[in-house]
Amino acid sequence: MAKRIEGSTPRQDGFRMPGEFEEQKCVFMIWPERPDNWRNGGKPAQKSFADVAIAISEFEPVTVLVSNAQYKNCRNILPKNIRVVEASNDDAWVRDCGPTFVINDKGDIRGCDWEFNAWGGLVDGLYFPWANDDQIAQKVCEIEGVDSYRTDGFVLEGGSIHADGEGTLLTTEMCLLSEGRNPHMTKEEIEQKLGDYLSIDKVIWIKDGIDPEETNGHIDDVACFVKPGEVACIWTDDPENPFYKQSQDAYKTLTEATDAKGRKLKVHKLCLTKKPILLQGAEAIDSVEGTLPREDGDVCIASYMNFLIVNGGVIVPQYGDENDSLAIEQIKEMFPDRKVVGVDTKEVVYGGGNVHCITQHMPKAK
Repeated sequence: MAKRIEGSTPRQDGFRMPGEFEEQKCVFMIWPERPDNWRNGGKPAQKSFADVAIAISEFEPVTVLVSNAQYKNCRNILPKNIRVVEASNDDAWVRDCGPTFVINDKGDIRGCDWEFNAWGGLVDGLYFPWANDDQIAQKVCEIEGVDSYRTDGFVLEGGSIHADGEGTLLTTEMCLLSEGRNPHMTKEEIEQKLGDYLSIDKVIWIKDGIDPEETNGHIDDVACFVKPGEVACIWTDDPENPFYKQSQDAYKTLTEATDAKGRKLKVHKLCLTKKPILLQGAEAIDSVEGTLPREDGDVCIASYMNFLIVNGGVIVPQYGDENDSLAIEQIKEMFPDRKVVGVDTKEVVYGGGNVHCITQHMPKAK
């Protein structure tokens, strides 16, 4: 039976956030359906989500959470080896509303249930209400029988952090210091909270992400750990690329940084798309007051960095761009012992995210 842990923190209890490259037990997803975010009532996005789930299921178990209204449709579309569980939700971004898992060296696992406010709450959040999404982390922990810590008063999304499992964390100032997250806290207080709940000893702050309007610049579009001491970073030398400045600044920050162990980081460059990916078919998205409006020609946050590391593999977004194959090759060089699988996720990026955003991995307790 899963319970809430009160009066303590993961660090006090000997738990740490592992790297995504460490062994995993399974992956969670949420089925998309919001007609004010996904084109054509979410049907094209559902095809992409299914493709991602099937690709992951070749490497490890997948559970898809789905609303009551979409349960039968989801169950009929997905193969039988993918578990489907009914759970109320507000949208499909489980990386951000799901739990961040922590493990110890005794074979135990627990969840961190951050407060979720739809990427900015009433300041600049993307939708209201978000109460169903704020309950997803606890529900996932209940499904898996995992005890959890709740951080009422501290807002965080899983896509805004990457850890190396050895005390170092990557994040962006644009997101964690934004007015819609924790304006009552200083940068130092936020670092302390990350230390308490993830056993982080050093935070490497990248100034800006590439998505200021939706997630306020999540790190998972910009950089991630390949393994301890090694990171991947988006890169372009084309000044006309809309993400040129952010990629240059992030690369400079990472090449000058050291991790919690005092190591200088090895930084792998990962290309951006050759041409910007622009939203098409915005007229097929419902226009609803209180949600972020979308228009044809909007620049989508199409980053190859938003990949997911799984057991023995890496699931990589593909956009039908000239650089799709180059991104695959570069990621193969970073992960020579893993099978790199590309999945067409243009419909997901139309909705505001990608493979990493729509998945939440659960590490395997050791």
